[in-house]
Amino acid sequence: MKNRAQIFSFFAGVGFLDLGFEDENFEIVYVNENHKPFIEAYKYSREILGYSPPQYGYGYYSIRKILKEPIKTKIDNHIINSRKESNIVGFIGGPPCPDFSVGGKNKGKYGDNGILSRTFIEVIIRFQPDFFLFENVKGLLRTKKHRAFFDELKTDLKGGGYILTEKLINATEYEVPQDRDRIILIGVNKNVIKRNKIDFFSDEMVFNGNFPWSQYAKYAEREAFSFTWPKTIPFKEDSIIPRPKGIPVDLTVQYWFEKNDVNNHPNSFHHFKPRAGLKRFKTIDEGDDSKKSFKRLHRWRYSPTASYGNNEVHIHPYKARRITVAEALAIQSMPKSFILPSDMSLTNMFKAIGNGVPYCASKALAKSLNKFLAEIL
Repeated sequence: MKNRAQIFSFFAGVGFLDLGFEDENFEIVYVNENHKPFIEAYKYSREILGYSPPQYGYGYYSIRKILKEPIKTKIDNHIINSRKESNIVGFIGGPPCPDFSVGGKNKGKYGDNGILSRTFIEVIIRFQPDFFLFENVKGLLRTKKHRAFFDELKTDLKGGGYILTEKLINATEYEVPQDRDRIILIGVNKNVIKRNKIDFFSDEMVFNGNFPWSQYAKYAEREAFSFTWPKTIPFKEDSIIPRPKGIPVDLTVQYWFEKNDVNNHPNSFHHFKPRAGLKRFKTIDEGDDSKKSFKRLHRWRYSPTASYGNNEVHIHPYKARRITVAEALAIQSMPKSFILPSDMSLTNMFKAIGNGVPYCASKALAKSLNKFLAEIL
């Protein structure tokens, strides 16, 4: 590749997925996000980290507008300019997923968020990036109607000139202390594959078999769940429990709390404080995550999926309170230096964190893409 691959990011949130790509030598040149508090937090965090703003700025509007004038022409011009600077352009994004989530609205392709998945695919086909990455919940695979919709999207992408590979990943594969399944769909435009590679990749199964999905994973698929993890124990505030033997410490909540120094992080004071019901925070056993809400984390285990909407509450292992923003960021494996602005509402902070792709997973996916693209372009 002549220069760094240039990335157009959609549904960017506060930039978890983007940051992983940036730190693996991709250049984010355009950021689209419809929720203004997220855009402002994205700008703030990048300024703190010392990263340059995206070359083509921030698109604060729905992705639906991108297929309409004058935004369509603007994006076309951005892509033309990017191709002059770099010989490869990519689109990345994870459309909002409540309409496919088991615990969400389950309206599928007809829901407001489900429609955005279709729109993202239409944007990809219309603008023809050299590659793309699409991230979503495993609910797209779990029910017949959602799987049929996902198959429709893939059929459209194939018709639009893309060779595809997909994988259901779990965040624990990438040293993230969190049981989080996500479907990742990656496509490469046939027009950019080296002539001597075209026949090789005409067989999609060969493509699937040769994409380095696991090369940068620390743990094999589902390996994390084969260890003998500690069970629930009675809650005792500020208790000290030695780390059990035989578990991977880097997949534990406590390891990441210490690694990110969460007690001294700028977001350590940001957490919801109950108006009543403090007793509930003292009676749930450490590690009891059996209920939909009020899940108490275990310090020497991984966290349930970081999902803080729909009244889902995650409680600190040995404190009588909800987890803080700093602790939630650690569970998403974000760098210690990543900070959300203090004037951002708690609701928006936790929503942004729950929506984001874990940083370590993002970095591993970016590494895999970088290696693969270097081989075929």
